[in-house]
Amino acid sequence: MPVSGAPFRMTKTPVPDEVRRFILTSIPSVPHLEALLLLRADGTRSWDAGEVARRLYINGSQATGLLDALVEAGMAGRAGDGAYVYAPSSDELRTAIDALAVTYATNLVGVTDLIHSRTVKSALKFADAFRWTKEGK
Repeated sequence: MPVSGAPFRMTKTPVPDEVRRFILTSIPSVPHLEALLLLRADGTRSWDAGEVARRLYINGSQATGLLDALVEAGMAGRAGDGAYVYAPSSDELRTAIDALAVTYATNLVGVTDLIHSRTVKSALKFADAFRWTKEGK
């Protein structure tokens, strides 16, 4: 208990609006984010899918899917040997990824909550399509 006698409360730091928009439009899952940040951590290194899979504790085909999605989104590229490299397609995208990396490093819970809330909303929309209604009986 704090010295003042008041109970300890953890305050949630909001995710900056520009980072929030980038997450909601460009980061479909936490594994996508982790793969992106792994490539970004050493922007000069190339990674094969097996290395990424081991680092993220996922299987090789999942890693390949994540990395291919990053290439498709213009956040990564392919090295000559078929490995993947950090290669944002524009300075604006590089700036957005940098802001996301800083926010994630200081507010992991806020960023992951935002990503998960997006996933939950998508799942709920999908589930709603199968919801039984009185008229649908």
